[in-house]
Amino acid sequence: MPRRRRSRAAEAAAAVLLLTLATACGSRLPESDFEHRERATPAPDATPVRVGIITSATSPVGGSAFTGPRDGAKAYFERLNARGGLAGRRIEVRECDDGGSGVGNNTCVHRLIDEDKVVALVATTALDYAGAARVSHARVPDIGGQPIGAAYDTWPHLYGIYGSLAPRDGTTGWDGKQYGGTEVYRYFKREHGARTAAVVSYNQAASAAYARLVEQGLKAEGYKVVTEQVDFALPNFRAVAADLKEQGADLVFDAVDGHGNARLCEAMDAAGVEVTAKVTNVQNWTSTVPDDYKDAPRCRNALWATGSSRNFEDTGNAAVREFRDATNGLRTHSQWQLEGWAAAMWFTDAAKSCAGQGITRACVDAYMNRSRGYTAGGLLVPVAFEHLAEPPASRRTCLSVARWEDGRGWVSQGDMDRTCFDVPQLPYQQ
Repeated sequence: MPRRRRSRAAEAAAAVLLLTLATACGSRLPESDFEHRERATPAPDATPVRVGIITSATSPVGGSAFTGPRDGAKAYFERLNARGGLAGRRIEVRECDDGGSGVGNNTCVHRLIDEDKVVALVATTALDYAGAARVSHARVPDIGGQPIGAAYDTWPHLYGIYGSLAPRDGTTGWDGKQYGGTEVYRYFKREHGARTAAVVSYNQAASAAYARLVEQGLKAEGYKVVTEQVDFALPNFRAVAADLKEQGADLVFDAVDGHGNARLCEAMDAAGVEVTAKVTNVQNWTSTVPDDYKDAPRCRNALWATGSSRNFEDTGNAAVREFRDATNGLRTHSQWQLEGWAAAMWFTDAAKSCAGQGITRACVDAYMNRSRGYTAGGLLVPVAFEHLAEPPASRRTCLSVARWEDGRGWVSQGDMDRTCFDVPQLPYQQ
């Protein structure tokens, strides 16, 4: 599914009671019977800290499309447990596959919150987050979720991986509109001189809506924009490729899934289309590129990805290196895995701040709501949660950029903490 950087978040906070040892009271033995006994010291709380992960592991868009954040978060918690846990308490992960449906999502929310009584949800990745309002009303912090829909810009106590400036009072964004910046388009215009851009989408609501946002942003940055839409069930990518060649596009943006991207690239190679960059989204920023694009070598080596987290192949960075060391057992790697790892770290930092008073939903939520400039040890562009009454007209935004090169993988293009632009914030609706 299409992804983008934008503000978002929603509602959550409440308390999970911690078990404590109580001393007996009401004894009628004389005081002298206790004179030579040492005062009993309560044993440290060793009960597990329970967190929930909701993932559309099976869904209409494919079995592995949404599992990256889950796998990254689990890897972080496994390493944390191997190192002694959280103040001596093991993290217990409860998973739930919602099947990519609203009904399934509500079932997962009920099970994890009401039955398993998790302290928080972590790295939620749901195709249809129908249970978001229920999570919010139960005041359960949802930490580092992927903003596939509008939930993280709607509800309090929901904290998306990219942050949010919106009021999050039950109404999406500001008066139903969300806002996104033009930093990606500004980057390719300034750094690579791009002037003509194509946007390829499906004739499906979410894909078309995202394509309109991309088109709007490109036009705001002065691009000539070519729009291409294909049938979701029977896409004719050959016709798209032929038109891209005729229009002389410098850039190609997509609002399609990984499989569609691969087929588009194959069609572009077959038609002899050469572009400065075939720009994809963070969901397709994976190590499976050689297999996914095996029949499109020219397009494959024109792949660029942009996002708001440090390139998972940037192993010169200590935080990325730790992630990669801990996920060596995974068959593939992806940017979503790294962001799931960052989400788990975020929860852990919140829980550590509560260790002295008790790791409750309310305490974890209070930490999250105070988050300003959080980076997960340098893995994320600084994230904040605010409640602005009005949408910002412009904002300074930084981005992470990587390019695929055969033999090298995803190669970072500059430092994400310095690749920053003051750009307008444009409204859109899903």
